[in-house]
Amino acid sequence: MGQVTIYLEDEIEKKMNAAVKSAQISKSKWIAQLVQDKVTNDWPQSVVEMAGSWSDFPSEDDIRATHTDDVPREAF
Repeated sequence: MGQVTIYLEDEIEKKMNAAVKSAQISKSKWIAQLVQDKVTNDWPQSVVEMAGSWSDFPSEDDIRATHTDDVPREAF
């Protein structure tokens, strides 16, 4: 298991300590969960690779060219 040293400004450390106390876990586990959330990719790689692969998908300008006004909304 890797080990990392971080440096925090005093105010950030106070906020972290409050969050850790509220979560009732160690600082190490709390930080590890934050890192895990940031590096987790919920999409399978095959889906990630499909981004931008539709050649016939309309451009942003094409989509906006057909924009119409909303229907008037009813008053409350």
